[in-house]
Formats: sequence, C-alpha cells, structure tokens
Amino acid sequence: MPITIAAAFFQNLRSALQKHLKGRLSNTGATFSRFAYAAPLALVYVLALAALTGEPLPRPNATFALYAVIGGLAQITATALLLYSFAFRNFAVGTTYSKTETVQTAIFGILILGDPLGLGAAAAILISLMGVMTISVASTRMSFTGLVTSLGEKPALIGIASGAFFGLSAISYRGASLSLGERGFLIRAAFTLACVTLFQTLVMAAYMRLREPGQVTAVLRAWRIAAWAGASGMLASAGWFTAMTIQNAAHVRALGQVELLFTFAASVFLFHERPNRIEVAGIALVVGGILILLLSST
Repeated sequence: MPITIAAAFFQNLRSALQKHLKGRLSNTGATFSRFAYAAPLALVYVLALAALTGEPLPRPNATFALYAVIGGLAQITATALLLYSFAFRNFAVGTTYSKTETVQTAIFGILILGDPLGLGAAAAILISLMGVMTISVASTRMSFTGLVTSLGEKPALIGIASGAFFGLSAISYRGASLSLGERGFLIRAAFTLACVTLFQTLVMAAYMRLREPGQVTAVLRAWRIAAWAGASGMLASAGWFTAMTIQNAAHVRALGQVELLFTFAASVFLFHERPNRIEVAGIALVVGGILILLLSST
C-alpha cells in the first residue's frame, strides 16, 4: 500500500513536469525524456541496492527477456495510442476509455499469469473505474449517454486499445520480475526496471533518430526540467515495479487510482478551483473503490 501510494504521487509529479516540456519538445520527445533520464538512475539504483543488501544481481532468462520486451513495447505503444487519440476533436472519449486499463489488467492477469481475483477486488475495480469515468465526463461536455454511444467510434477504440496495452505492460512487468526466481522482491523489481528502462530508451532513441531527427538533441538541451521528470518517473516506476512484484498487478493499478486524489487535492488547495458535483461524486466512487479493495485484501 505505501509503495503504491508513493508511486502514484511521483507519477503525478512526473506528469506535471512533463507538461512544462511540451512547449519545447514534441509529444514523442516529452515521452522519451522520462526514459532517457530515468535509465541511468535505474542502473545506479539496482547496483546500489545490490551493494547494500549483498544480494547478487539476478540472472536473466528467456522468459524474463520475453516478458520485458513485451512489456516495454506495450507501454510505448499504449503511450503512442493515447497521444494519437489527442489528434481527434473528441479526444476526451479516447482518454476516458483508456481508463479501462485496470479492468483489462485484471483480465490479462487471469489469462497470462493465473492471478486470482476475488469478488471484493473485482467490485472495487469496477467501482473505481466508474469513478474515473465520471470525473472524465465531468471535466468535458460529454454526457454518459454520449460516452456509451461513442463506443464504436475510432477515438473510443483507440482509447480501449491504449488501456489494453497499458494493462499488458503491467502484467508483463510482473511476469518478468516473477521469472527471476526466489530472490528478494526489491532486487528483482529493481533489476527488471533497469533492464526495461534501458531497452525502452534505446528503442525510442532509434525511432526518433529516424522519424524525428533533432528531438534527441532537444531532449538533452532541456535537461534542467527533463532530468527532474526522469528522476520522478524513475521513482514512480520503482514503486510500480516493486508493488507489482509482491502483489496482483490489478490490485496495484486499482489502488494507484489514488493519484486522482492528489490531482483533486492540488486543484482545490493549491489552485483554489471549485469542483462541481459530478467531480465530487466521481472522487467519492474512486475512494469507495479503494476502500473496498483494501478491506477485501485484509
């Protein structure tokens, strides 16, 4: 629980920092910055952890490599699809449907890893999903009816696909970490994080070299903000990977919805914005889902 909550906090911070980069970098460049500056920190983290604990680094195997590659590519694809959905006029539909990630993570967990999902956890995930989608509707001109009728439209399908790939990446990371044997969960999670982040950095750097020449240099020039975005992103990823090593990924992603509470609190107490009733109802559903999840896990 505390690891997941910390991960959600740092992810919220990373997202805020990345928004400052959008004026200087392309969407792909802003995404790349989270990997490029996180990779060296992830390597330092796993080496320092091994030195402090005295545990040897895990030995990767074919199963680990397969899960790591699938997870890394799935996360990049999910992000690309989400960014692509922004090109549509009704991009809010795609963004909202991408929030089905938690449900799809649970399905992939059952099918791929055989992770069990109790009735309490399933109810918690569905309730928190309703809360997230309620908040999404409240912040746009969409109605619930319009959201449902748009299900067959391209933005909705792209959003669902984005959520599916995010869910697949979460399950793959858990599978990669579990494949490393019975070593301590911290070293397994850190090793998986370092390998995946380095792989994603190399893949994205090669892609940008071909498709967006000059963006890699722009990312390096924006180091004053990008470095902090990378650092907060690495801390968030370290939390996610660690939590998903020791617990069902669907539970972790559902509890991770607490990130919305941080955003809500910031808007109210820092920016003095007044939420409407629908937003408050959505937050209440998210909180209710999280509480049910916690009670069903005890």
